[in-house]
Amino acid sequence: MTILELTRRLTTALGGIYPEPEAAAIAGQVIEHYLELTPLTRRMQAVELLPIEKEQLIEAAQARLLRHEPLQYVLGTAHFAGLELEVTPATLIPRPETEELVALIIKEQKKAPQLTILDIGTGSGCIPVALSQALPTARVIGVDISVEALAVARRNAARYAPSVELQQVDILRDVPAGIAPRSLAVLVSNPPYVLESERARMRPNVLEYEPATALFVPDNDPLLFYRRIAELGQELLRPGGKLYFEINEQYATAVLNLLAELGYAGGQIQQDIFGKDRMVTGIIGE
Repeated sequence: MTILELTRRLTTALGGIYPEPEAAAIAGQVIEHYLELTPLTRRMQAVELLPIEKEQLIEAAQARLLRHEPLQYVLGTAHFAGLELEVTPATLIPRPETEELVALIIKEQKKAPQLTILDIGTGSGCIPVALSQALPTARVIGVDISVEALAVARRNAARYAPSVELQQVDILRDVPAGIAPRSLAVLVSNPPYVLESERARMRPNVLEYEPATALFVPDNDPLLFYRRIAELGQELLRPGGKLYFEINEQYATAVLNLLAELGYAGGQIQQDIFGKDRMVTGIIGE
């Protein structure tokens, strides 16, 4: 079978669960991954025959995709801020909205001196690794409750940003170690923010595969993590230090009001590229 024939067959199979343009894009990425091709070389070599072992690998990937397993878990990688990161079902798949959060921090902090940055709920390590790459003189710390997620984050950090410090911390109960009070320049978090009641509207590839502990928050306390992290920021952020949250768009105003109640100044809501309220920031006072 040629590369073109297999690409078409995979696209047709995936068309049963994905819209046609998305099915074609996924098929192309699968072929490119297993054959180590770029989009251009895949097209240039379209009529070349595949080795049987490669065809079998791609067929196995197709079977997983048809069970709604996310492409990134099938391939074991996700692209984020120019990096190719390892992901597993122990970690969330990094989203474009989180890239926007990272870009905002880099833009605002690139000239700041003596940066110490803490990321809470680090998952694959995408936020601290990307920030450490872009701000190489900063001390960057990431914490997560999941041992399995931290193992993935450590491998990503070893590849791209070996100076990143990673700790296992249950942020609702404990405080990260080794951070002096009033020493952080940046506290950032993309915490669980999907309501339990929103499960029914989620696609199977998210609901059945991504880690629930990193996704969901109780309906009766949707600001649970925001409140705890903002309170921690009162202890750890230095005067003028900044808190950056990725948020559930439904709760932008509520999170902004929470920060104001806790004494944060200059609170702002920022929208993502889709025009949805996606980030809230605040500055700790003197």
